Amino acid sequence: MQEFLAGLSQETEVLLVLSIILFAGFVMTRLTNTLNLPKVSGYILAGILIGPYGLNLIPMKIINSMGFVSDLALAFIAFGVGKFFKRDVMKKTGGKIITITVFEALTAGVLVTLFMRLVFHMDWDFALILGAIATATAPASTMMTINQYKAKGEFVNTLLQIVALDDVVCLLAFSIVAAVASGHAAGSLAISDVVMPIVFNLLALLLGFFCGYFLSRLLIPTRSKDNRLILAIAMLLGISGICAAVNISPLLSCMVFGASYINLTSDKKLYRQINNFSPPVMSVFFIVSGMNLDVRALATVGVVGVSYFIVRIVGKYLGTYISCALTGTSREIRNYMGLALIPQAGVAIGLAFLGQRLLPPETGKLMLTIILSSSVLYEMVGPISAKVALLLSGSISGKDILDKMVVTGQEEQEEQEGQEGQEEQERNSGQDEEQEEIETEESDSDSGEEEGEKLACCEADMDGNVNEKNSVGNEADNEEDSGGDEAGNQGDSAEDGAGSEEDSGHELTNYIREMSQGVDEQDEFDIEQDLLSEKQEKCKKGGKGKKQGKKK
Repeated sequence: MQEFLAGLSQETEVLLVLSIILFAGFVMTRLTNTLNLPKVSGYILAGILIGPYGLNLIPMKIINSMGFVSDLALAFIAFGVGKFFKRDVMKKTGGKIITITVFEALTAGVLVTLFMRLVFHMDWDFALILGAIATATAPASTMMTINQYKAKGEFVNTLLQIVALDDVVCLLAFSIVAAVASGHAAGSLAISDVVMPIVFNLLALLLGFFCGYFLSRLLIPTRSKDNRLILAIAMLLGISGICAAVNISPLLSCMVFGASYINLTSDKKLYRQINNFSPPVMSVFFIVSGMNLDVRALATVGVVGVSYFIVRIVGKYLGTYISCALTGTSREIRNYMGLALIPQAGVAIGLAFLGQRLLPPETGKLMLTIILSSSVLYEMVGPISAKVALLLSGSISGKDILDKMVVTGQEEQEEQEGQEGQEEQERNSGQDEEQEEIETEESDSDSGEEEGEKLACCEADMDGNVNEKNSVGNEADNEEDSGGDEAGNQGDSAEDGAGSEEDSGHELTNYIREMSQGVDEQDEFDIEQDLLSEKQEKCKKGGKGKKQGKKK
């Protein structure tokens, strides 16, 4: 694959590499979804598979040139975390949440730092950077578990605020230890090496607030969705570039950017737009992170990695328990909150890349390998431990979990059955439509025949009535003529007094002829009436038979 890519232009090579990266991430997440694992684990595993320590499909020079993707992804993550710092929520919680967050984060960081230094005799720079990264908690996995089981209550509200503030503490701690590590790398540690990064981070806070205020003025209600997204991403890229110029993390500034915007506008639509835009960027970020994971180094860092994994969990739980006891929180929060703070992924991986630049090559690669490998384990164990914490705290019931498991197991089957039922319904509806069309045509033809027969019968009736009237009229005329002739003959006979026998014979003959003609005409009229009656009876019988056939 690398030989094929080497023969292409640089632009074509980058495009094909991005296509391979995204497709590999998609395929691997199909596998992790069947195992009910987070997508982050699938992306990291995909990076390991196609990276230089796996199938070696991607050239190392392309991997090294994708460092900007981590800054962009971290900017998106920090902006999304900022929406949880609402002013009204912070007023309600007061200093209690801040105390718990600072105590549990620093407890985990201090324990990891001391353990790495005292047990494994690692140098202070490595121990401090690893301890600062240990304070971070991944809010994505925790929130996904909360949304999955629709957990509610005081425990959930406190948990969401802690995981949001946790990254702030992590960023501040990392900024301080990064300054110390930079001073050691230069051979001496001056006060300016510690103060200047803090000053730069304070300026980054002001930059984030200014961007949030400026964006709230630009995004008027009539602004289109496309322009809203363009302006927000432009500011995130600008913040990332400015922070990279002074060698500080863009996380803190972007987090303040998101917090200031949500408090000035209460607009949640922009965050949803960013979330819809960011998945490809996040996919590339985590896959590239997996490519940098040296699988061969797992054997050499096995004990150190496992120790970091366990010590961080102990520090999170112990710090949460002590701080909750000091602040007087409920028993559920005190006993089970530490179990929900185990996940670690996005922010920790981003800081590991930044920390790698501050350490010697071998030590930096060792630290990155520890963070990446432990992140995979944390993302596998974290959601399960968060689910247990929600269950034990009463935020969700056991019945809800069982129902969710049953529903999750039946979703694909119901979807398949729904598709089959829809296809069958479409086929049946098509057959019904064809049958209705055929029946409509038959009914139209039958109704046409009935109307034709009725029309013929009506015409026959009308003809019969006309003939009857004509026959009656002829009969009346004949009777009048006969009566007139008879009266005339009688008058002539009376006036003449006596006629010859010949004239009398002619008159008698004419009278008999006329009478016989009237009888013949009457017979013909009777015959026509009989024929007309027979036709009418046939029409009636035919109509009844067709109606009975249709009813059947």
